[in-house]
Amino acid sequence: MRALAGATDRVVVVGAGLAGLSATLHLLGAGREVTVLEAAATPGGRAGHGRLGDYRIDTGASVLTMPDLLDEAFAAVGSALAERVELTRLDPAYRAHFADGSTIAVHTDGDAMEAEVRRVAGPDEAAGYRRLRAWLTDLYRLQRDTFIGANFDSPLDLVGPRLARLAAIGGFGRLGPAIGRFLSDERLRRLFSFQSLYAGLAPRDALAAYGVIAYMDTVAGVWFPRGGVGAVAEAMAAAATEAGATVHYDTGAAWLERSGDRVTAVRTTRGERIPCDAVVLTPDLPVSYRLLGVTPRRPVRPRWSPSAVVLHAGVDRTWPELAHHTVFFGAHWDRTFDEILRRGRLMSDPSLLVTRPTATDPSLAPAGRQVLSVLAPCPNLAVGRIDWDRVGPAYRAELGAVLAARGLTGFDDSVEVERLVTPADWAAAGLAAGTPFSLAHTFGQTGPFRPRNLVRGVANAVLAGCGTTPGVGIPPVVISGRLAAQRITGPERSKAVRSSARMAAR
Repeated sequence: MRALAGATDRVVVVGAGLAGLSATLHLLGAGREVTVLEAAATPGGRAGHGRLGDYRIDTGASVLTMPDLLDEAFAAVGSALAERVELTRLDPAYRAHFADGSTIAVHTDGDAMEAEVRRVAGPDEAAGYRRLRAWLTDLYRLQRDTFIGANFDSPLDLVGPRLARLAAIGGFGRLGPAIGRFLSDERLRRLFSFQSLYAGLAPRDALAAYGVIAYMDTVAGVWFPRGGVGAVAEAMAAAATEAGATVHYDTGAAWLERSGDRVTAVRTTRGERIPCDAVVLTPDLPVSYRLLGVTPRRPVRPRWSPSAVVLHAGVDRTWPELAHHTVFFGAHWDRTFDEILRRGRLMSDPSLLVTRPTATDPSLAPAGRQVLSVLAPCPNLAVGRIDWDRVGPAYRAELGAVLAARGLTGFDDSVEVERLVTPADWAAAGLAAGTPFSLAHTFGQTGPFRPRNLVRGVANAVLAGCGTTPGVGIPPVVISGRLAAQRITGPERSKAVRSSARMAAR
């Protein structure tokens, strides 16, 4: 693995999202002096929090998996996630409602899920689930420390026994057909493949290797931190400050001073000059490249993931249909992906993720009230030329009608405060193509073919976040911070920290 040459004692990290905070903790653990710049008033980035009247909401990510990766970051400074954040394992991880009126609870415990599959689909499907669970686990084990958790300097870095094994178990096929080898029930196939949308692709198009996302959701477990997902970022920022980092909020990077091919200082939006030996950039890729003054050379134009409309609401009641995370599937499946990904249209038969964090942490709302966040996948601004100023209010009304029709009777009347976030809002926040999910995980944007965290022409800049390796989602973003730190410190220190964190977990 190639590391930065020259002095790396003073590092500026731009962005206090999970990637930047992960990088910061690993850098601090390796003895670096770190200054963090965050344009917002609080940490978290796309996994932050906010207020909606008397309600506390997660403004971005709401599904937390693989907390052991966060523990590695805390361990770098001698801390632990459990010391700072109270985590609850969700059971069920999800509850799914289908257009035929059936409901399936997704348990991450193998015996409980096998019993649920037998209840809804019979013994043959239950046996298929057990085989699927073993296959998903194999996928994760094969990819964890190499394809997901390693820096790449060349596609040749992939070559080895694990690559051959991954190919042998079907990792380079397509996810939808791969799931179909184990399950014939269409509802179950959806439950173990809809996660490909997180990677920006339909199940029929996504590499089967992305079954690792289903592994994280349906095998490893889904967790909720007391205070919301944003509480994780707050805890990371506190640990970083206690370990010696300087964190500036309401302060962005305005431009970078260069001497030859090295960044020598970061000029902030407050007019400060912060000298540095290296810089870690976590904003969306176009913003980072603009700061660096480079235009990456890629043979094809980037393909961006679909976006999402999110309705945050404080309501005065709840409904028995809702778990902590509830998926309402429409009747149509392939058509929905075609509309979002290819035709640039809103879903004509919406599938929705509804998160009710107050099911686990009632303190997020006033007594007797609930927080709901409704996520509706939609085209990004590059695929769907939708006038969101005009369409947004109408689509909000449609979402209310759909929710009421699917069991949340009286939804609109229950809303006390609300906020609608559309692709136009994501774009205004600096996110390319108006999507919070960055580049899609096509083959040409996966692994060593994804934009590298080293930048050609700049000797001491490293990228982190969902646009670079390994990709989108809380676990990959946290890993990206570690990988960025490795580029600065070299791999040996990080290996030692990960080993000690795993020993402590045992």
